[in-house]
Amino acid sequence: MIAEKIKAQLRTGVLEYCVMQILRRGEVYASDIIDELLEEDLIKVEGIIYPLLMRLKHENLVQYEWSEAQNGLPKKHYQLTDSGQNTIKALDQTWIEINKSAKKIKKKTDEQLKTAKETNEEK
Repeated sequence: MIAEKIKAQLRTGVLEYCVMQILRRGEVYASDIIDELLEEDLIKVEGIIYPLLMRLKHENLVQYEWSEAQNGLPKKHYQLTDSGQNTIKALDQTWIEINKSAKKIKKKTDEQLKTAKETNEEK
């Protein structure tokens, strides 16, 4: 179904933006990113995050270091690089502009549909 394809594409872009926002806060474990995204219903399965983090790392937007977790096992904690910090700042402005434009278009569409419906009911 085409709607599902479009929703998946929208989610992909928003997911990357949200992951970078979480990383903007400072060092974080992948499991913390996953927990927040699951809580906000942005992902259904956690496996999608690891490839995304690796892609961001290869693009020099994210870096990671190993540290010892409470159970004594090593864990990666991730953070944005300077390039990642600059990128998320630029994305913030784009997000504001896109969100504003999309809301205006939706509002105009809703108003036109409401007017058309009222016109049809009067006939």
